[in-house]
Amino acid sequence: MEFGKAFTFAFEDKDWLKKVGIAGLVMLIPIIGQLTVAGWALEITRRVAQRDPETLPDWGAFGEYLVKGLKLFVISLVYALPIILISLCANLPLMFVQDSGDETMLTLISVVSVCVSCVVSLLGIALGFILPAALAKFAVTGEIGAAFRFKEVFDLVRAAPVAYLLVLLGSIVAGLIAGLGVILCVIGVIFTGALAYAIQGHLWGQAYNASMAAKGM
Repeated sequence: MEFGKAFTFAFEDKDWLKKVGIAGLVMLIPIIGQLTVAGWALEITRRVAQRDPETLPDWGAFGEYLVKGLKLFVISLVYALPIILISLCANLPLMFVQDSGDETMLTLISVVSVCVSCVVSLLGIALGFILPAALAKFAVTGEIGAAFRFKEVFDLVRAAPVAYLLVLLGSIVAGLIAGLGVILCVIGVIFTGALAYAIQGHLWGQAYNASMAAKGM
């Protein structure tokens, strides 16, 4: 993987300022904007995976990006569902016992809640490996069902675990870059937030290619 490429590729496009700027402005639209830019990032994934020379997409397919973003949300929700359910099951009893005055039961449930939190953290890390593979699978095939062919998705991660570790680390760095926009005020947020999505999309595509290469495909 060319890890650094994910952070520089956008600037190689002669129209990067316009494309990233529009993405940033779209992000200002509540909910729909975030979904649309997420779909735009998936288009980057597809182009990287298919080695398209023009990696940074323009904004002539707004509706297509929105549909992709909605499907990305569904895929992410399904994969995160075990974490959500485990968290709810662990925290709901604590909410009911807090007002009961039963210190023993409160202590017991608190200990269980801490243990479950550790499990949830580990599942979150696992999700950081698996979800990018599922999203890349969807981006390349265009079929939402491809993201739920769990064996194929897990095989992608197993084929190139280091690549997906770099994706996880890169996503953390991208989040930090997005946060820098707060320091640069509103205009900074517009650009750094959009760039963070682009970086992630590029990393997903690179990791997919690394998996396919490791599998001899």
